[in-house]
Amino acid sequence: MTAWRKSSRCESHTCVEIATLPGIVLVRDSKDPDGEVLAFEAPAWRAFLAAVHRAGVDPIERAVADWQDHLPGISP
Repeated sequence: MTAWRKSSRCESHTCVEIATLPGIVLVRDSKDPDGEVLAFEAPAWRAFLAAVHRAGVDPIERAVADWQDHLPGISP
Protein backbone atom coordinates (compact mmCIF):
# COMPACT_ATOMS: atom_id res chain seq x y z
CA MET A 1 0.00 0.00 0.00
CA THR A 2 1.29 3.44 -0.92
CA ALA A 3 1.34 6.12 1.79
CA TRP A 4 -0.11 9.32 0.31
CA ARG A 5 0.57 12.74 1.83
CA LYS A 6 -1.29 15.98 1.41
CA SER A 7 0.36 19.24 2.30
CA SER A 8 -0.44 20.31 5.85
CA ARG A 9 -1.01 23.74 4.31
CA CYS A 10 -3.88 22.47 2.16
CA GLU A 11 -6.94 24.37 3.32
CA SER A 12 -9.51 22.59 1.18
CA HIS A 13 -10.16 19.26 -0.45
CA THR A 14 -8.82 20.53 -3.78
CA CYS A 15 -5.19 19.62 -3.30
CA VAL A 16 -2.74 17.22 -4.79
CA GLU A 17 -1.27 14.36 -2.83
CA ILE A 18 2.14 12.80 -3.27
CA ALA A 19 3.66 9.45 -2.44
CA THR A 20 7.12 8.06 -3.05
CA LEU A 21 8.49 4.78 -4.27
CA PRO A 22 12.19 4.13 -4.76
CA GLY A 23 13.29 6.76 -7.28
CA ILE A 24 9.70 7.74 -8.17
CA VAL A 25 7.27 10.42 -6.96
CA LEU A 26 3.57 9.80 -7.50
CA VAL A 27 1.04 12.65 -7.71
CA ARG A 28 -2.75 12.44 -7.62
CA ASP A 29 -5.80 14.64 -7.16
CA SER A 30 -7.04 14.48 -3.57
CA LYS A 31 -10.65 14.77 -4.78
CA ASP A 32 -10.26 11.63 -6.90
CA PRO A 33 -8.03 9.16 -5.03
CA ASP A 34 -9.03 6.33 -7.37
CA GLY A 35 -8.32 8.42 -10.47
CA GLU A 36 -5.23 8.83 -12.59
CA VAL A 37 -1.79 9.00 -10.96
CA LEU A 38 1.16 10.85 -12.44
CA ALA A 39 4.59 9.32 -11.92
CA PHE A 40 7.81 11.34 -12.05
CA GLU A 41 11.36 10.14 -11.76
CA ALA A 42 12.98 11.66 -8.68
CA PRO A 43 15.38 13.92 -10.67
CA ALA A 44 12.45 15.38 -12.63
CA TRP A 45 10.51 15.98 -9.40
CA ARG A 46 13.53 17.67 -7.81
CA ALA A 47 13.86 19.91 -10.88
CA PHE A 48 10.16 20.82 -10.64
CA LEU A 49 10.42 21.66 -6.93
CA ALA A 50 13.55 23.73 -7.54
CA ALA A 51 11.88 25.68 -10.38
CA VAL A 52 8.78 26.38 -8.29
CA HIS A 53 10.94 27.43 -5.36
CA ARG A 54 13.01 29.79 -7.54
CA ALA A 55 9.86 31.30 -9.04
CA GLY A 56 8.44 31.97 -5.58
CA VAL A 57 5.00 30.75 -6.62
CA ASP A 58 2.53 31.04 -3.76
CA PRO A 59 0.65 29.00 -2.49
CA ILE A 60 2.54 26.32 -4.41
CA GLU A 61 5.75 27.40 -2.69
CA ARG A 62 4.20 26.69 0.70
CA ALA A 63 3.18 23.22 -0.46
CA VAL A 64 6.67 22.57 -1.85
CA ALA A 65 8.19 23.58 1.49
CA ASP A 66 5.82 21.21 3.27
CA TRP A 67 6.63 18.34 0.89
CA GLN A 68 10.34 18.98 1.41
CA ASP A 69 9.78 18.67 5.16
CA HIS A 70 7.99 15.32 4.73
CA LEU A 71 10.16 13.91 1.96
CA PRO A 72 13.71 15.11 2.54
CA GLY A 73 15.18 12.53 0.15
CA ILE A 74 13.23 14.03 -2.73
CA SER A 75 13.71 17.74 -2.12
CA PRO A 76 15.95 19.81 -4.41
